[in-house]
Amino acid sequence: MFITTPYHCLTSSFLLIFSLISLSYFFAQFPHAPQGYSVQPSLASLGPETKANDIYPEDYYSGGAYVTLPFGNVRYWLLGPEAGKKIVLIHGLSIPSLIWKDVAPALASRGYRVLLYDLYGRGYSDAPETTYDASLYATQLALLMQHVKWPKAYVAGVSMGGGILAAFTSFFPDLVDSKVALIAPTGLVESKDLSKTTKFMSSPFVQSVTSSAPFRFYLRRLANASSSDPVSEIVRIQSAHLPGYNAAIASSLRDGPIRGLHEAFEKLGASNRKILLIWGTADNAVPYKYAPRIQRLLPQSELITVEGGGHDLAVSHPETIVSVFTRFFGSR
Repeated sequence: MFITTPYHCLTSSFLLIFSLISLSYFFAQFPHAPQGYSVQPSLASLGPETKANDIYPEDYYSGGAYVTLPFGNVRYWLLGPEAGKKIVLIHGLSIPSLIWKDVAPALASRGYRVLLYDLYGRGYSDAPETTYDASLYATQLALLMQHVKWPKAYVAGVSMGGGILAAFTSFFPDLVDSKVALIAPTGLVESKDLSKTTKFMSSPFVQSVTSSAPFRFYLRRLANASSSDPVSEIVRIQSAHLPGYNAAIASSLRDGPIRGLHEAFEKLGASNRKILLIWGTADNAVPYKYAPRIQRLLPQSELITVEGGGHDLAVSHPETIVSVFTRFFGSR
């Protein structure tokens, strides 16, 4: 026979009271405020007395301005007559809008209204500490177009900018006009075509090392060496001086619009848009073998092959790009 003692009654009462208090606290507890995210600075933080300013100053293009978006400040430029056909130019993985240095002004002089901007983590746009995936880049452009009050526009993207274009059209089809152009776009790149160095450098552990102050000091010494190639030089300067740049590149390679956009290209191919593809046969970054693969997903596309052309066609063959764009997008 079990006999209840005062001790047992006291223990039971204590447990009951403790349980009631715990439950009351659990249900009454207000959630913590969401954690904010930090934003790393852009080239604007380096000041005017730097090599970066000599190569790619803040006012490299006319019509420049900043807009503050949810993930940081974004630098953009508007070139050409306001009444011209609207075209957005999206740069690629590592080089900011400097990549369009010979294309954007030429299009503007031909009567187009050109919008170009630096992606998050590149050039003069801030580098938020977040995942650099397709949705981040697509939303960046959508908000920028809202800011400049463009209801829709033609869009052209080079390399990763082409992948962003495909994702952007998938997410925001009403913002994209009837024609798009892709120069050696990413989006279907297979892991085997990424070099071992790229895979190694994009790992989270290596990125924590490359973002450290000692490593960036080492990179700064390398960046001080003179170079006749401003495009390569601006990549080295960003890597050496901007703590968020290497992380943005690595996350873009791991999580971004480099791979996994098969469905986005399919949706683009199922639309009634006219599509232009431009590819160099000597492209070592996004090999020419991807041209027919993407064409199968974009059956209405026109492929322009640049014999012997490498990956940075906007720099190496700007006259070809401008000529083909002008024909494809039409006159004013």
